[in-house]
Amino acid sequence: MTTTIAIADDHQLLAQALAELIHKFEGYQVLYTVGNGRELIERLEQQNIPDILLLDVNMPEMDGFETAAYLQQHYADLKILTLSMMDREDHIAQMVRYGVRGYLLKGCRPSELRNALDEVRTKGFYYSEYLTRYLLQSLRKPATPPAVQLNAREQEFLKLACSDLTYAEIADRMCVSTRTVDGYRESLFQKLNVKSRTGMVLEALRLGLVQL
Repeated sequence: MTTTIAIADDHQLLAQALAELIHKFEGYQVLYTVGNGRELIERLEQQNIPDILLLDVNMPEMDGFETAAYLQQHYADLKILTLSMMDREDHIAQMVRYGVRGYLLKGCRPSELRNALDEVRTKGFYYSEYLTRYLLQSLRKPATPPAVQLNAREQEFLKLACSDLTYAEIADRMCVSTRTVDGYRESLFQKLNVKSRTGMVLEALRLGLVQL
């Protein structure tokens, strides 16, 4: 089955080069490229919704942060893979809070881009070197004492959710239905005040609820 891609990047040469590269990846098709978030939303409103969005951070009119925030509210199922020239901690943290599934530097190798697309397609997220480094840096900072109370099953789910298991695989491990796992996930999203799996993992690590 073909996975469809959209690219939001104001650098037209880079966007076109990315599109041509992705067209060479088996199983992927680029639907369109746009120069900013507003153009992207216009395409989405016309029901041109891709499976994965490659989203630049710095764009005119409507940048990556504004776009990701909007998509989180209106197109929550759209998988976003962030592209950036910089690996700033505040950029990574902000995009993760908006539910992006991975963070890539524009200078990455084609093989890493392909790997990231494969991971997002199959697992729903991609932990790049830069996102992993951010996680490790977060662990070195003094942890705030947990202000949340988790029961034993929620703690078990949280530990499994920090792995690369899918939610269906987690349900099998816990011997419960996927609906029950959905309940654990929503409960933890609320208790940790997050809106994505990546955000849940980051917050759990920061609070010392799990260890890497």
